[in-house]
Amino acid sequence: MIRPATPRKPRDATIAMINVIFLMLIFFLIAGTVASPLDPDLELVDTAGLEGREPPNALVLHADGALSFRGNSTDPTTYMAGHPEGPVRIVPDRDVSGPRLIEVTGSLRRLGASSVILVTERSLE
Repeated sequence: MIRPATPRKPRDATIAMINVIFLMLIFFLIAGTVASPLDPDLELVDTAGLEGREPPNALVLHADGALSFRGNSTDPTTYMAGHPEGPVRIVPDRDVSGPRLIEVTGSLRRLGASSVILVTERSLE
């Protein structure tokens, strides 16, 4: 007489899920400790009350797309005519349009700037 096959129990996926969660936990524990923390006794300088100023040798790209250098209006051609070829620093307004920024940096590169460096604000908070 042939016995009917006993139905197999479906595999429990709990063990696999626990393994994945454990590996993720280990990954995030290691990845979280890559950057060394700041010294707890260190007190950072508070610059919230200071007036922000652009570097004196930088072009300023205003929100309306206008360029200025040391307070005077300019354009990429005029600026590059009076400055040697080399890197150019630009301080863009945070509200300037992306296409205008790309247009200005492209013009500066075509006119002889070896590189265009964007000066930005960085915060630890």
